[in-house]
Order: sequence, then structure tokens, then C-alpha cells
Amino acid sequence: MLGKKKEEKKTNVIVWVLAIIGAVAAVAAIAYAVYRYMQPDYLDDFDDDFDDDFDDDLFEDEDEDTPEE
Repeated sequence: MLGKKKEEKKTNVIVWVLAIIGAVAAVAAIAYAVYRYMQPDYLDDFDDDFDDDFDDDLFEDEDEDTPEE
């Protein structure tokens, strides 16, 4: 009779530990989902030709600044 009570108590502690870990994981997953939903995605608005526009202007300015021979 005494052995059965110890075994039942041991499994009860394991169940509580797993329940607490599961609850923390669920809260973390919900917090991450809310963060991802609220955070704007700036990569969708990024223009791939952005660098090309400035490179062309840079080379045009260098050509104008060089003295003519």
C-alpha cells in the first residue's frame, strides 16, 4: 500500500512539471505570434533597384568633376 502512494506522488510531480513547462511554452508561442503580427514587414517594401539609382548618380558626379584636358 505504501509503495503505491509513493509511485502515485512521483507521477503527480512529473505531471505538474510537464504542465508548467507546457504552459510556459504556450505563453511564449502566443507572445511570439502577437509580436510577428504587430511587427511590420519592411522587406516587402524594399526596392531592389534602390542601389542602382545612387550608383548612376555617383558616376555622373565624378565625370563632371574631372578637369578637361
